[in-house]
Amino acid sequence: MSDSAGDRRGGRPCPVCETPLYRRHCKYVCPHHGVVYDCSDPF
Repeated sequence: MSDSAGDRRGGRPCPVCETPLYRRHCKYVCPHHGVVYDCSDPF
């Protein structure tokens, strides 16, 4: 399995550029801006 096998795209958009975020473990990652949300952030 590759490292990206657990990544899921879609759901929340990036608050900066509106690109769909990747979910990686307990973080939401924008391909352009890096981690923008963490599990500890309130939604």
